Amino acid sequence: MNIWFIPIRCWSKSIPEKNIKIFCWKPLIYWTAKALEDSVIIDKFFIAVDCEKFKKIILSFWFKKLEIYNRKNENANDIASTESVMLEFINYNSFSKKDYFYLVQATNPFLKSSDIDLAYEKMKDSDSLLSCVNIKRFFWDKKWKSLNYDYLKRPRRQDFDWTLVENWALYINTIWNILKNKNRISWKISIYKMPEYTFTEIDEEHDWIIAEKLFEKYNLKPEKKKIKIFLTDVDWVLTDGWMYISEKWDELKKFNTLDWKAFELMKKSGIKVWIITQENTKIVENRAKKLKVDYLYQWINNKLEILDQISKKENIDFNEIAYIWDDLWDFDILNNVWIKACPANSIKEIKNITWIIKLEKKWWEGCIREFLNYIKIKK
Repeated sequence: MNIWFIPIRCWSKSIPEKNIKIFCWKPLIYWTAKALEDSVIIDKFFIAVDCEKFKKIILSFWFKKLEIYNRKNENANDIASTESVMLEFINYNSFSKKDYFYLVQATNPFLKSSDIDLAYEKMKDSDSLLSCVNIKRFFWDKKWKSLNYDYLKRPRRQDFDWTLVENWALYINTIWNILKNKNRISWKISIYKMPEYTFTEIDEEHDWIIAEKLFEKYNLKPEKKKIKIFLTDVDWVLTDGWMYISEKWDELKKFNTLDWKAFELMKKSGIKVWIITQENTKIVENRAKKLKVDYLYQWINNKLEILDQISKKENIDFNEIAYIWDDLWDFDILNNVWIKACPANSIKEIKNITWIIKLEKKWWEGCIREFLNYIKIKK
């Protein structure tokens, strides 16, 4: 039996709430968990967490293979080791000593499901395994002594031997070895090598920026599906939220022409535009015709149901949909689409959602035009 385990804790000293901080449009923990969810060799994996806030966010991913383990507070404080929560979890469950324990670190989002499958095969010839990268760096100790080269005969980088360094992504050992040695690795150790860019350690804010750029280049582009549908509401997104009444009692709404240009650019890029609203007005119908939207649904209370129907009709996955909204009644779509955003003056409950993109523009300032920067279409 193989036990897959991701330990996280809610408090972080260097980057507050690091494990749920947005990393490439998703909470950081999402990417590691997704790698396990997508692996063909994994039937179930565990995430150990110590607070309800993180637990709710993780469960919102709707991963079918995921189970939550509520770790003890004494093994989640600033001085507790990873081994302490590993041992706590092992002792809580009735695992066989022959079972293999896979420790996956949430703070390395570069781990792919293919890495998991390859490391699993490599582990068969050893007692334990850890992931490393090859790097070419010249190291010195605190006494100013060179550790891995002769500084008097400084080699060219291309002639310099590689040095193996742990990238904190993956560790494998048997339950028996962990219980005996109180350590994540022991005895005959194998190395699973990952690309050098996966060594990026996310401890400070500038590390985060670098890691996101590397992730977009190496991990996100091959897996991310092209956005095929843009979905929006009307009031407080396309309009300023006010209802204007003329002397003849005609209802009026104010739209921004910047958003009209955004719709035009999206359609030129092959993105279909949908408007789904709870209202039912001639104003919206006329505006939709002007914008040449592909679908307009009015007087809709269950937007997720309509979204599901249209996506099946168009053979489009929810991960190919971008969505912008501002209020709680659209919350049911939140966990199903790829990119989510809200205008700058949305309500507090929406802006506090951990993984949402907070736009700088307000409702009436052309927030959809700004949103194109996140969809990254050709303009």
